Amino acid sequence: MPAAKLIAKFKKRLIDQQAELRELEQTSDDASKTVELDQSRVGRLSRMDALQGQAMSQEMKRRRQLELKNIAAALRRIENDEYGFCVKCDEEIATKRLEFDPAAALCIECANKTE
Repeated sequence: MPAAKLIAKFKKRLIDQQAELRELEQTSDDASKTVELDQSRVGRLSRMDALQGQAMSQEMKRRRQLELKNIAAALRRIENDEYGFCVKCDEEIATKRLEFDPAAALCIECANKTE
């Protein structure tokens, strides 16, 4: 298991990422709102662009929500002294993997098996 100082560093990163994602969530809500289909006000190509932008915004929102869920789970593992261990095989997760993604729940072997 990573040392307490390292876990504190990962916890801070997770909390910072969580705050950043929540802020993005608030600022991007307008882009994912329903596109108005009034042809007298908006041309067909403009509507298509708006629909594409809406779809992209909705997908980004879905990904942010998934990342927020993963961060919350990692913070729970920290609080329960389970952080740094694979949730599938209970082996230690490599520190380099946690440095790359502090929310990682699986060791590299289990992650490769699930892909």
